[in-house]
Amino acid sequence: MSDAAMPVEPHRPDPRPVSGAPLSGAPLPGAPGTLASAVGPAEVGPSSARLAAATALRRLGHALVARQVPDDVLERIATRVDQLTDRLQAMAPRQRPAPTDLFTGSAANGPSPSHFPDCVVTGAANPMGMDARVERRGREGVLTATLGAAFEGAPGRAHGGVVAALLDEAMGVVLSIVGTPAYTGRLTVTYRAPTPLQVPLEFRARLLERQGRKLHIAAEGRHGDTVIAEAKALFIAVDPQHFASGGRHPPRRHGAAEDPAPRSG
Repeated sequence: MSDAAMPVEPHRPDPRPVSGAPLSGAPLPGAPGTLASAVGPAEVGPSSARLAAATALRRLGHALVARQVPDDVLERIATRVDQLTDRLQAMAPRQRPAPTDLFTGSAANGPSPSHFPDCVVTGAANPMGMDARVERRGREGVLTATLGAAFEGAPGRAHGGVVAALLDEAMGVVLSIVGTPAYTGRLTVTYRAPTPLQVPLEFRARLLERQGRKLHIAAEGRHGDTVIAEAKALFIAVDPQHFASGGRHPPRRHGAAEDPAPRSG
């Protein structure tokens, strides 16, 4: 099988907005507002070329998993990818863009920007991401995704860890709605049915209760009318500067327990 015989879909630019405005402001912990710059000079969002490269690599990953590819083609892929990787690793380190307008507490419905361009769940610039979309509908955070072959766990179904990440990310939209940066302290998932691949999935999350820095959030995932998973989580609100700096800015303590491990995103 030659390279020319391998079908290639045309690249489709990602329509999602990507946060890239300078950081400003310094709201109190757990209060709505923008994030203060805590990681150096302001950065812009990823270029269209970076987004296109990430999209192409995601397609390549799914194709490698889903297709029977002859060894000679795989060997050529490996050689070329290794060459490109060596070139990239010789380049200057890149600082991950910090979120800018994620916790404004906006009342507007509709699509949300990719809060972290490199987020493994929603980041359009992540070559290994899930390419999910998030939006606000009333007081609910909504995430939609169609999982490709690379996210398979047991045969024919998505890996449970991937489903948990999608639930957690939908809950993160709720944090944006209430204008509060927070880390996931506890996430409990109940799996109700197999999560299929290559079909549209929808995850909805809502705030159940807030007690000081503690936010209790629930979420549910569906494929059509079938509930595939349910989750409840405890999030701990943190200082916006601490969140924006990735933990390099010391958190402020207000009598609560130590912060749990941060949300991956």
